[in-house]
Amino acid sequence: SLTLPHLAMVSLFLSSGTFAHLKPPPSPPPSLDLALSVLYSVVPPVLNPLIYSLRNQELKAAVRTLMTGWF
Repeated sequence: SLTLPHLAMVSLFLSSGTFAHLKPPPSPPPSLDLALSVLYSVVPPVLNPLIYSLRNQELKAAVRTLMTGWF
């Protein structure tokens, strides 16, 4: 049940790292470097506790209820 979120995290981590290392030699704007740094180093560790907390069935039901109430 947690395979898809883990695959999403790994693909996000690897794709942003790959893009950062394969960018063209002329330096892009500093804002792009900052966005890539945040995407590569901050987002996966922040989302990991959320992914692991979804093992809790009560929390999963609450998130499902919250999401269906919004959409």
